[in-house]
Amino acid sequence: MELIDTHAHLTFDELEGDIDGVLDRSRAAGVTAWVTVGTDIGQAKRVLALASGHENMYAAIGVHPHYAKDISDDELAAIKEYAGGEKVVAIGETGLDYHYEFSDRERQKEVFTAQLEIAAELDLPVIIHCREAFDDMIAILDRFKDALKGAVIHCYSGNAAEAEQYLGMGFHISFTGIVTFKNSVDVQEAAKIVPLDRMMVETDCPYISPVPVRNKRPCEPAFLVHTANKIAELKGIDPEEFARAVTATSRRFFDLPSN
Repeated sequence: MELIDTHAHLTFDELEGDIDGVLDRSRAAGVTAWVTVGTDIGQAKRVLALASGHENMYAAIGVHPHYAKDISDDELAAIKEYAGGEKVVAIGETGLDYHYEFSDRERQKEVFTAQLEIAAELDLPVIIHCREAFDDMIAILDRFKDALKGAVIHCYSGNAAEAEQYLGMGFHISFTGIVTFKNSVDVQEAAKIVPLDRMMVETDCPYISPVPVRNKRPCEPAFLVHTANKIAELKGIDPEEFARAVTATSRRFFDLPSN
């Protein structure tokens, strides 16, 4: 089985200190490529540095909505500059988070919109965080859907009806270990209806360890196989077939080279 962890925070302290071990365990499990994702201006520099030193590792540069309140216009301009880096494959993660509201909603929208503009200008896909902000998210994305190279709703936590709306706008959906949780019925129903050519899988590590390793911390890319196996089970297809399909989708979406 070959998988790509399309959303990992490998520069977070829980993982970066053991990065060689993390990657060795990942390869042994069949997870052989990674998109390491920034969340603010400081993380942007770290993901670029880490990705540049590892084969089959790529970077996404962006500002998480939690940190929208802290980002200046000059720093947003720096994000655009960093996004021109050789191994940068996406803008993100960016989006809206109305669960915690660490940043004012209007500022979140401003920073999110600015990053969508950067993505459109640079012809890069976008990795999107959406938590309890579906209506505002749809309204903003509707303005950009024709300008964006692509967008993926990462760490999907919505239902099948919402997934249908995203798919109808031409976007991709990525699933984490949430889909393995017993009570995540809505997410499981969504996974059933997302076609394989619009689906990706991720860990969002160091968070969200999947069943049957839910109590292991931190989560790491090797655990992605459990998420993949669960979705294959939900869809009633062979895990190897599932892995081949979503890996091909991931390579197309991020324009990654074939091995």
